[in-house]
Amino acid sequence: MILDLIALENTSRVWLYQADRDLTYDELDDVREDIFNFLGGWTAHAAELHTYGNIFHRRFLGLFVDETASTGASGCSIDSSVRFVQDLGAKYGINFFDRMTYAYMDEAEELHFINHAEMPKTYASGMISDSTLFFNHLVKSKGEFLKSWLVPLKESWHFRFV
Repeated sequence: MILDLIALENTSRVWLYQADRDLTYDELDDVREDIFNFLGGWTAHAAELHTYGNIFHRRFLGLFVDETASTGASGCSIDSSVRFVQDLGAKYGINFFDRMTYAYMDEAEELHFINHAEMPKTYASGMISDSTLFFNHLVKSKGEFLKSWLVPLKESWHFRFV
C-alpha cells in the first residue's frame, strides 16, 4: 500500500540511492510511475508493505517501508527493491550505485557532487568547509531522513575523508 510520506511512522526504514545525473522533467514523471508500480506490488512473505517512494532534487531515489503498520521488509523483499533500482537504472541509463561520489549543497542551495578522492584537496582549497551541507545517504529511518539527511560536513561521516 502506497502512503504519503507524512503518514509513515518516523521509525519507517529508508533506502536512498543517488543517481549519477539529474533526471529530466519528462523522466521524472516516468520514473515516478515506475516507482509507484513497484511499490504497489512490493510485498514481504506475500504480505503487503506500507510504503512511500519518490525522487528528491531530481537526483535521489528514496524508498520507505513502515514496519509498524505492516510486515517488515525481509531479505527477499529488500533484494527485490535492489533489483528494481538496478532495472530502473538500466531503463533510463542511470547509475544509482556510485558510492564514491558525494553530494552537497552550497549556500545558494545548489547541488554539487564531489568524487571521494577530491575531498581533501577541495576542503584544503576552501571550496567546501565544516559548515557545507552534505547529503547523508546512510540514514536508516524516516525520522533520521527528516532530521539528518542533510548535515554540516563537520557532523557528517564524510568528514573523515578531508
